[in-house]
Amino acid sequence: MASQEIETLTAALSRLPGLGPRSARRAVLWLIKRRETALVQLLDALGAVREALVECRTCGNVDTTDPCGICADVRRDARSICVVEEVADLWALDRARLFTGKYHVLGGRLSALDGIRPEDLAIDTLLARVSQGKVDEVLLAMNATLEGQTTAHYLAERLEGFPVRVTQLAHGLPVGGELDYLDEGTLAQAIRARRPVA
Repeated sequence: MASQEIETLTAALSRLPGLGPRSARRAVLWLIKRRETALVQLLDALGAVREALVECRTCGNVDTTDPCGICADVRRDARSICVVEEVADLWALDRARLFTGKYHVLGGRLSALDGIRPEDLAIDTLLARVSQGKVDEVLLAMNATLEGQTTAHYLAERLEGFPVRVTQLAHGLPVGGELDYLDEGTLAQAIRARRPVA
């Protein structure tokens, strides 16, 4: 077998999402074969990110600058804020390039079972941003789970006192989805959210 250092690297990689022990072992072997190029580049990149990584005090995004690149971008519409549960959700939405406003990361979702309460999330900072009076719309982009929808409902109630339009992502049928493969919850939401054909 490999040395303790290589086993430690393999174990560390296997804890990454989507990598099990076998995939991590293959990645380590690939890196070892290319240690002068790929391994050095990976180590340099990891070191640089480790040194520069910060959480944006405005929105909660993770970047190497504060404010983050999204908050600092003057081309973005500051009157519209998209609220997401996690940084991964922000990155997924921003990668689609369909939302041109700013974001706000809650850092999770309400969950009685997990003991996550409103004060555990970045709700007060969201309300502080909205209370400045420069926001017209708050888009609630919560996941379509019980906890996500509970969080969206709670936020909608908290935002009622502000002169903002509160919107939510549409839920229902995915593009290209076949009815036979969809679960009952998705079908029910699609039927409830039906609209006239133009």
